[in-house]
Amino acid sequence: MTTIAKETKEKKVAKPRAAKVAKEGDAAKLRIRVRAYEHKILDASLKQIMDTAIRYDVKFFGPIPLPTEIKKYTVNRASFVFKNAREQFEMRVHKRLIDILNPNQKIIEALTNLSLPSGVNIDVKMM
Repeated sequence: MTTIAKETKEKKVAKPRAAKVAKEGDAAKLRIRVRAYEHKILDASLKQIMDTAIRYDVKFFGPIPLPTEIKKYTVNRASFVFKNAREQFEMRVHKRLIDILNPNQKIIEALTNLSLPSGVNIDVKMM
């Protein structure tokens, strides 16, 4: 082997990988996941959350649409004779994500007092 080939091999082995540094990694983040069966109700509740964040001058990202979860159920149409006749039903769960950067006590209190329609599930996580 030539000396140039040895140097390139040594550089590849000796060179450490640079770690990714997130700019928002130091800041606190409030992650809100919202789930609902109907997308119109989900969008209306997200509008309320975003209006609250804008009212308190908080920087936020979102709403980010997450993949829709589809649950399918197959059921026999008849109970005894016609076993080949079947019906399929599905339930769709629509999901969205909002990140609020550097939340203060006022925004957290406003979000907890927010009245949202029934059928909307909210998961709040502090990161």
